[in-house]
Amino acid sequence: MTDASFSGADVQLVELNQDHPGFNDPAYRRRRDEIAVLASRYVAGGPIEDVPYNEGEQSVWRAIWSRLASLHETFACAKFLEALEIVDFDHDHIPSFEAINARLQPRQGFSLAPVAGLVLPETFLEQLGHKRFLATQYMRHASQPLYTPEPDVVHEYIGHVPMLSHPELAELNHAFGRASRRANAEEIAALIRVYWYTIEFGLLEEDGQTKVYGAGILSSFGEIQRYEQAQLRRFDLEVMARTPFDPTTYQAQLFVAPPYATMRDALLGWLDAIGRGSSIAQA
Repeated sequence: MTDASFSGADVQLVELNQDHPGFNDPAYRRRRDEIAVLASRYVAGGPIEDVPYNEGEQSVWRAIWSRLASLHETFACAKFLEALEIVDFDHDHIPSFEAINARLQPRQGFSLAPVAGLVLPETFLEQLGHKRFLATQYMRHASQPLYTPEPDVVHEYIGHVPMLSHPELAELNHAFGRASRRANAEEIAALIRVYWYTIEFGLLEEDGQTKVYGAGILSSFGEIQRYEQAQLRRFDLEVMARTPFDPTTYQAQLFVAPPYATMRDALLGWLDAIGRGSSIAQA
């Protein structure tokens, strides 16, 4: 897929499972369909239609921030806290993609592109190489504001947008995209796993404590309170590349990296070797 060929229609709509909080709520399902239609009309480089979030969705946003803000202060690594200050979210109102992009693009060149649902992991990685982050716009169900079984606008904004605004964290994301352009199918599978255990669910050592830099933990009230109950393994990129994961439940195992600078250099070095004769073993 080339940079210009991407559009919001190049996705698979999320089919809600019976255990999804919104499965038996026809109004919620209609609302998700409405937002999906807006995303499906997006074409790369064009305008992004604004989602007029209703008061129910705004209240979910406020409820999440009321619980997460203090947890970030306790558990997030220093780089992420720096990134939150850069973004300076309004905790009372959900910003639009256009408003977010107006902050992101002048800083690190990244922008959000709306998608209606699931994209192939290789498509997601490839678009990172163009500094385009494919993101959902729908909101989780109001009955469980602190839980979502799949990425929603809260996960994208709170977990990923701060990273994309910070020069060092944005570079890590971009490096995954660049590596994917050189990767074969086996290496793409390894990249997906390493992305999961670093950008999405990464932990690191900081001032003698275990801190979080992964978006999937930092955007989840549940994950951030229980990540220490997972099996915490030593940071090893080759092991990560062979370790499968389950995106539908709390993570059973996580990898704790050394302090940020050491982790960053190791990850960038590993990514740079992709497609240049590196040997990636399958799980």
